[in-house]
Amino acid sequence: MNRAAQERATTILSHLASQFSWLESANTSAQLPKQGDDVVIVSAVRTPIGKAKRGSFKDTHPTDLLAAVLDGVLQKVDLNAQDVEDIQIGNVLLPGAGATQARMAMFLAGFPHTTSVSTTNRQCSSGLQAVATIAAAIKSGYITIGIGAGVESMSSGDLMSSVGELNDKVFTNDNAKNCLVPMGVTSENVAEKYGIDRQRQDEFGALSQQRATKAQQNGLYDDEIVPVTTQIKDKDGKEKTITVTKDDGIRPGTTAEKLAKLRPAFKQGGTSTGGNSSQVSDGAAAVLLMTRDEAQARGLPILGRFLSFGVAGVPPEIMGVGPAYAVPKALEQAGLTIDDIDVMELNEAFASQALFCMDHLGIPVEKVNPLGGAIALGHPLGCTGARQVGTLLHYMQKKRLKYGVVTMCIGTGMGAAGVFEAEF
Repeated sequence: MNRAAQERATTILSHLASQFSWLESANTSAQLPKQGDDVVIVSAVRTPIGKAKRGSFKDTHPTDLLAAVLDGVLQKVDLNAQDVEDIQIGNVLLPGAGATQARMAMFLAGFPHTTSVSTTNRQCSSGLQAVATIAAAIKSGYITIGIGAGVESMSSGDLMSSVGELNDKVFTNDNAKNCLVPMGVTSENVAEKYGIDRQRQDEFGALSQQRATKAQQNGLYDDEIVPVTTQIKDKDGKEKTITVTKDDGIRPGTTAEKLAKLRPAFKQGGTSTGGNSSQVSDGAAAVLLMTRDEAQARGLPILGRFLSFGVAGVPPEIMGVGPAYAVPKALEQAGLTIDDIDVMELNEAFASQALFCMDHLGIPVEKVNPLGGAIALGHPLGCTGARQVGTLLHYMQKKRLKYGVVTMCIGTGMGAAGVFEAEF
């Protein structure tokens, strides 16, 4: 190659290097400018959360809970139901993830037959999975406006019966067999394996209750809650109409000292109790998503931008560690690090696993569940992920915080995480 050709080649390579360097630096959500095809959240609501079997929604059909949020999420921004192209609902306990029930609930909420709906079951992350699936459909250009939601009536459903008939071959494979380990036992496994002692778990359980109590008293949930008018039966079977506006499970005055008096719930000599574990609950939540261009054309407020989503598999018998491995995946996709995160909504399935995940990720407790979590609020399985998205975005709006994560462990050994950027 002569000198002129070498110089020419060097110049071309220099230009290419400069171009790829720019692409590399721009290929992070933290640095990307706002784009018209960004997936944004314009509304996020939930029902109050009721105690399963004995709380406000013990006699409420799940379609009533779901219809309340599907209607409420539109009412917040005065959007017509006919403008929503697709809905996905997360659910765990209804047969077939409640596909037929979801369609019925959609009609009860006033949607036309032209709006479509599907359901998904990724167990405890089902609500977040529904949001992520709708976000992916919008980003791909399949739809412009959609709703990701979740619902669960643990009063009317049973986790073990929803598994179905088992194949005998399951018991010849350790991983398959360990998918049957009770959730409470997986909590004990995490506590034992990683040295999460009873005192830390009780302190965390008390903190969740104390934060939730303060949030409820100060009206910090009000922006996300849709009141639900329903019927409830007393002990004699007499029915009356009530309007539910607040969560059932919050216990003012909870302290670590009081929780220390509770007996282990899942294992003799164990450390997981009813006071440092999530509550079984009833509830629903919905998140309205669309492109930025669509939101701006309609003059709608933008709560935040959906940045990324990640899932990870872990051993079924220690399923609670899932967020520790899903969060880094989602952060990498978003071009962020854990230090960039201002607040994390980490589902408190059990204090043991929540504490392990915080330790592993290196995120301080001050940034995690500032309004309390599932230990105080409850964990309606299919609803929780969608509920967390709303709680996160409304909180970040109030506090002018930029980056947040929603994450949870998943029965049978997985974790899921979504990254969001608030806008204000």
